[in-house]
Amino acid sequence: MSGVTSVYQLYGKPGSFEKKAEGIALGLTIGSWTDLPLLEQEQLKQHKGNVVSIKEYENIQHPIKLDQIKAEIKIEYPSVNFSPDLPAILTTVFGKLSLDGEVKLLDLEFSPELLANFPGPRFGIEQIRNVLNVHNRPLIMSIFKGVIGRDIDYLAEQLRHQALGGVDLVKDDEILFDNPLTPFEKRITTAKEVLRQVYEETGHRTLYAVNLSGRTSGLREKAKMAKELGADALLFNVHAYGLDVLQELAEDDDIQLPLMAHPAYSGAFTSSPFYGVATSLLLGKLTRYAGADFSLFPSPYGSVALEKKAALSLGEELTKASAVKRTFPVPSAGIHPSLVPLLMQDFGVDSIINAGGGVHGHPAGAIGGGRAFRQAVEAVLAGIPLTEAAKQHVELKSAIELWG
Repeated sequence: MSGVTSVYQLYGKPGSFEKKAEGIALGLTIGSWTDLPLLEQEQLKQHKGNVVSIKEYENIQHPIKLDQIKAEIKIEYPSVNFSPDLPAILTTVFGKLSLDGEVKLLDLEFSPELLANFPGPRFGIEQIRNVLNVHNRPLIMSIFKGVIGRDIDYLAEQLRHQALGGVDLVKDDEILFDNPLTPFEKRITTAKEVLRQVYEETGHRTLYAVNLSGRTSGLREKAKMAKELGADALLFNVHAYGLDVLQELAEDDDIQLPLMAHPAYSGAFTSSPFYGVATSLLLGKLTRYAGADFSLFPSPYGSVALEKKAALSLGEELTKASAVKRTFPVPSAGIHPSLVPLLMQDFGVDSIINAGGGVHGHPAGAIGGGRAFRQAVEAVLAGIPLTEAAKQHVELKSAIELWG
């Protein structure tokens, strides 16, 4: 049957979950069943939510309500009930249910017919690699630091240093919005010229992702303007705007720019172990389905760390086999060159190593920081311990001395 199957986590007394699951399946579809005449049951059968499975975890108790245990239930919702868009799907499977106590949405499984309505990333991992002509290694990305209140010349100098360091992508800070000092259009044209010069000097290409912001009604025209001005990519605070807005941008043939999904505001939905939406679903599967070519998320290693199991699951959702193209996982926050072996072990070659302070905080500045990351990646690919590689590379040696 065409539809979507939801996986929920909830807590309750052993043996109570069958009634709860049936209540959810009916409450989010036809409302009741056994009280209906047989004729109405037959008429509404195709609309009824169906409990697929119930799994009780007898050894996992609620941390406070010790008489309750954890359970996961699967419920199937027929696509005849909703239009094939993410707002309708999320409202169907978790609308009023999200208000009903300790229930967390863990996963959504789309039938092939339903998934066909979600083309996913326009570019994806393979095409981004083709644009950069970089294959068989993780990409290196850095971000602007301390540019709020600074002018366009300051931003241009930062961008130049990052590109000279050999990073593959540079993104705006997610809190850098349109402003008189660094207006949106000027950021694009300035970056284009800076990166052209660096390419002519070094032969290395760097892409710049400008932050697409403003009222929702103006985003399409602003993105089109970015395309016309020669922008490389767009950074987008998707969870403040909504996944459907991301999908509109991804599918618009007048835009056709790689889209970088920032996780800002997503913690409001994902952080609780009892409520909201699983990180791997929101920042992983759904962000991929909605069309992000890159998905940023907290790394398991920094000060704002995502629990490692969740981070690895998220990375898997972005890159596993699917009818839609793969999205680059971008674990972020707290990243420095000494973490490169762990990042590559955990997230593989098809990932992006993203650093702010780990680039700008290098003793030799952003140029040295970028080079240290590139040297660390090359060492890992060659099977050389970083401590050995550091004997040949002064930038990597300085990074290890600073960050350990």
